[in-house]
Amino acid sequence: MGYRRLRVPGATYFFTLVLQDRNASLLTDHIDTLRSAMVAVKRLYPVRIDGLVVLPEHLHMVWTLPCGDSDYSTRISMLKSLFSKSLPLPRDRTSSQQKREDKGIWQRRFWEHWIRDELDFHRHIDYVHINPVKHGLVAQANQWPYSSIHQYIREGSLPPNWAADMPLMEHD
Repeated sequence: MGYRRLRVPGATYFFTLVLQDRNASLLTDHIDTLRSAMVAVKRLYPVRIDGLVVLPEHLHMVWTLPCGDSDYSTRISMLKSLFSKSLPLPRDRTSSQQKREDKGIWQRRFWEHWIRDELDFHRHIDYVHINPVKHGLVAQANQWPYSSIHQYIREGSLPPNWAADMPLMEHD
């Protein structure tokens, strides 16, 4: 049975991409590589990035696709591939990974959620921005360097101390 995903042309989606090794820090250790991969994807397959947070072993994104375009899978596959190809081969790849020429960096699937309305959009943007606090990486969302919260603060959409009075959340 095939894996089915909802595809709405021109829609906004929330995505989560996760490394296979949940204890790794490849994404933040190689943030410039990830940024370069994102730029290359956007150049070939335009997308508006409404929200983004990069944590050591996973990332969350809110993307809006161009009108008439519903192909987020190609963009995500390309992002994962370009990032992976820029890293050295890990020593502990399985024979299956070697056969598929898979570096074993990413979990094979990703989470996607179609943003249905403005409230849903704001809830997911908030989730993106609070995620480093949720995972105990910083005390306040604006302290995490790899987050679109800084753009929202610069634009005046969020105050610099957004969610500073929020109690710390439990880790996943």
